[in-house]
Amino acid sequence: MRPLPGWLFPVFVLVALASVAGVSRGDDAKAAPPTVGILGAMSVEVETLVQELADKQERTVRGVKFTTGTLKGRRVVVAHSGMGKVNAALAAALLVAEFQPTHVLFTGIAGGVNPALRPGDVVIGAKVAYHDYGEYTPTGFRVRPTVDPFTGKPNPLFFLGDPALLGAAEKAAADVKFAPVKVGDGERTPRVVAGVIVTGDAFVASPAKTEALRKEFDADATEMEGAAVAQVCWQWRVPCLVLRSLSDDAGAMAKDDVQLFEKTAARNSAQLVTAVVARLEAK
Repeated sequence: MRPLPGWLFPVFVLVALASVAGVSRGDDAKAAPPTVGILGAMSVEVETLVQELADKQERTVRGVKFTTGTLKGRRVVVAHSGMGKVNAALAAALLVAEFQPTHVLFTGIAGGVNPALRPGDVVIGAKVAYHDYGEYTPTGFRVRPTVDPFTGKPNPLFFLGDPALLGAAEKAAADVKFAPVKVGDGERTPRVVAGVIVTGDAFVASPAKTEALRKEFDADATEMEGAAVAQVCWQWRVPCLVLRSLSDDAGAMAKDDVQLFEKTAARNSAQLVTAVVARLEAK
């Protein structure tokens, strides 16, 4: 049997996720204290947040460990999803189904695509998109939007960051004292910009690919999970925002740069997430 076209496959993935999680559009939310969900792909991206939680409790749901507690006076639930789009979508689906968060924030590191940005800088995801979702044609790869599994209609190519979260992040960034980033014999203060983050199931360490992402999407950063989380939240109407701090420039030396800047970048992203949580009003 011929496999389904790649652009149709996530329709069935999301339907399966909804079935496993026990939710579907139109379900009534269970009564629960207002909770902010925070996800990161790797433990290094969420460990500082978990350490700051008060009244911590752990709960494992289908293999994903969630830690609940309070952060800056707000009830939160934190988890690391594992790398890649499917892992991120699974964790996001379980998060939404089990904890009914009022907001979802995704934190972590990313490769820089915008040549004006440097390791340690932070990109707030005003727009998030897949860069590897579409179809191969005789003339090359064509990017396509994902599809709503319930209506069959195309989703937006770009998932927009929730306006309230985006505004909170931009205001919070002005108050955060990010750790300086070492450059040569000196240091620089990280920049924070609202921009475009693109997602794909591959680590980018290619100047040619970076240039293509910048040209096609006007991208500022590239990573492996954000759009998948944004899509799950879009499907279930949960306000979402992706925040990424750059660990490298997605160029030829990207893997070496990650080793140098990973911890600083992860900490910078987590600091901004904490500041955003502090600004959210309880519902």
